[in-house]
Amino acid sequence: MTDTTKPSKLAEYGKIARSGIWDNNQALVAMLGLCPLLAVTNNTVNGLGLGLATMAVLIVSNVLVSLIRNHVSPEIRIPIFIAIIASAVTIIDMMMDAYLHTLHGILGIFIPLIVTNCAILGRAEAFASKNTVDKSLVDAIFMGLGFTAVLVVLGAMREIIGNGTLFDQMNLMFGDAAKNLTLYMPSDFHPVLLAILPPGAFIGLGLLVALKNAIEQRKLEKKTNALGIQVAVNQS
Repeated sequence: MTDTTKPSKLAEYGKIARSGIWDNNQALVAMLGLCPLLAVTNNTVNGLGLGLATMAVLIVSNVLVSLIRNHVSPEIRIPIFIAIIASAVTIIDMMMDAYLHTLHGILGIFIPLIVTNCAILGRAEAFASKNTVDKSLVDAIFMGLGFTAVLVVLGAMREIIGNGTLFDQMNLMFGDAAKNLTLYMPSDFHPVLLAILPPGAFIGLGLLVALKNAIEQRKLEKKTNALGIQVAVNQS
């Protein structure tokens, strides 16, 4: 007899995707990997470059950890997970140096430091070591997309306010064809230098976290109104 209460694969993937993009976003909810996030997001292309590099490492590490999860004893799993992550970071670092040399030079030490990103080890330990390869791959893709989206949005905000441009230097990633993608604010726009300085990164991230919390609060209020029942709201 078929168990009709068991969720389909597609439903499970959807739940994992929603968790990675929104419900458990590593930057806005878990607040992990903030050091590189705050340091390099002074424009859009830097945020996109670091975000995609982090997502590539997440995919490789999640898949490999899931593959070996039944063959590694619990006592030595963490060192092995770190070795896998470090190997993936080294490969990504060398590939960026070879194919995106200028952008690699701008991002500098923050590419090798992906190995210290707690979000990657956290997903290896909390998810990939307990789930199948297909679920671990979906988790890595959408956790990576959620993290990358925050980097890109924060980078775009800081670039617009601090430099008065958007998508500047996209040619560093997409070649000469992207040189004309740069958008400029009106001539009477006055950039605010604070936005591209470290305090601007903290303020921008704080605004994004506040926006997410406001959206969640609005959803809770709508649910309360629809049911006609008072729903307890966690104010912490």
